[in-house]
Amino acid sequence: MEECDVAIVGGGHNGLVCAAYLAAAGLSVRVYEQRSVVGGAAVTEEFAPGFRNSVAAYTVSLLSPKVIRDLDLHAHGLKIVERRALNFLPLPDKRYLMAGPGRTKQEVAKFSAKDAAALDAFNAELDTVADVLRAEILRAPPNLVEGSLLRVGGEALRALALGNRLRGLDQKGRIAVYDLFTKSAGDLLDSWFESDAIKALYGFDAVVGNYASPYTPGSAYVLLHHAFGEVNGKKGLWGHAIGGMGAITQAMAKAASGRGAKIRTDAGVREIIVEKGRAAGLVLENGERVNARAVVSNLNPKLLFTKLVPEDALAPDFLRRMKGWTCGSGTFRMNVALSRLPNFTALPGDGDHMTSGIIIAPSLAYMDRAYHESKLHGWSREPIVEMLIPSTLDDTLAPTGQHVASLFCQHVTPAFTDGTTWDDHRETVADLMVATVEKYAPGFASSIIGRQIMSPLDLERTFGLVGGDIFHGALTLDQLFSARPALGHADYRMPVPGLYLCGSGAHPGGGVTGAPGHNAAQAIITDMRRKPRK
Repeated sequence: MEECDVAIVGGGHNGLVCAAYLAAAGLSVRVYEQRSVVGGAAVTEEFAPGFRNSVAAYTVSLLSPKVIRDLDLHAHGLKIVERRALNFLPLPDKRYLMAGPGRTKQEVAKFSAKDAAALDAFNAELDTVADVLRAEILRAPPNLVEGSLLRVGGEALRALALGNRLRGLDQKGRIAVYDLFTKSAGDLLDSWFESDAIKALYGFDAVVGNYASPYTPGSAYVLLHHAFGEVNGKKGLWGHAIGGMGAITQAMAKAASGRGAKIRTDAGVREIIVEKGRAAGLVLENGERVNARAVVSNLNPKLLFTKLVPEDALAPDFLRRMKGWTCGSGTFRMNVALSRLPNFTALPGDGDHMTSGIIIAPSLAYMDRAYHESKLHGWSREPIVEMLIPSTLDDTLAPTGQHVASLFCQHVTPAFTDGTTWDDHRETVADLMVATVEKYAPGFASSIIGRQIMSPLDLERTFGLVGGDIFHGALTLDQLFSARPALGHADYRMPVPGLYLCGSGAHPGGGVTGAPGHNAAQAIITDMRRKPRK
């Protein structure tokens, strides 16, 4: 039987970040990971002989610069390189739009001089609100609580501080905040631009991991959520971790281990132990008991509270909230090994576009149809696909002259209601995704020499992503900020004393940010100092 100050369930990136901070504070920390490798959905694995790629999470931008500095991830081997172009949008009429620093406005002008003229003002508004979000991701949101005057007063001060930050904006900035938190991305983009291409370029970020139409109210926030990142100190960029996303979590594991945290793989957790009304440890799948002063979960909150925490330890209202926690991001993920680079009809040959996010979704109307068709039929016959070819930036991933590509496909049903499962449809839909790219890059299908398919069911079975939800819960208005995962528990402290949430189901939500792990650690350290070991 093991004993420790803190037992962490799940060795995903947030669990590792949390472990590193806790160990640095002098606490004894144990991390228990079900798989044979740490990293959760941010792992790099060989999927075909000689070909390695990021299996699930696939690109870098949202990772907190503070987390990178505090954990000294670069000293532990992390190197992030920038894409030479940000995004590439090939169109059915053989035109294209390529975005990136110093080129976006000129590219947009090919479609609309009016849109090119509006671009700076739109980006300025987006950056203003993104800066507000950046300031909020590394602190708990105001927590709506009952209790002592001291506790309620502390949360009131937190809310006041947030209000003061918003009051620091001018009226235009306040309107932008309101619009980006409430409107649909489609309505927002339609109010700014006239050309389909530029609206599709921005609108794609509103449906990534978001099983919704770009015209669904609240989808503008998902667009914003993807805009607060940076790479190597440059805001709004996306990049690639040399060695794939697993390089990030391997660096995090080294940082945590170097500070004294102990990490166990092949150590799935069967149950959270609740004794005398508080979390007292956990039971592993092999029956081993671990005693701990605090238990921290990196799991989807729905999985945590419906599978691991005894039902009688939870208030009925809270348990109802967790059973109704909305999951399912409509994501279908593929990795393919390529004998050669694809050749796009819109822009033949090699070039900067091969390092970019290649978006096949030519308009908001296309995205809207894809969503509604997937709701009716399980998947859209004209799906949304983003392709990245990381081997154009990283020669460690594929044999010389060959390449790997990530296909991140949107708008497939999380689960079927006709008695079938994704095991019945996986290959059919994978073929469709390949055929969709083929339309824009003839010869793509024949260049594939190996592929890995991750349907929503595969993502759930492999990584614990309930319904394939990459965010551990939809980024909808009822599941954000003070309501993530529930009102009164936005401070990473769950309703069972001694139990904490450090994963993407907590504020600020999904993506490889490290922020929930950072924030949860601060709450745990504060509580441990208030209640030292007896």
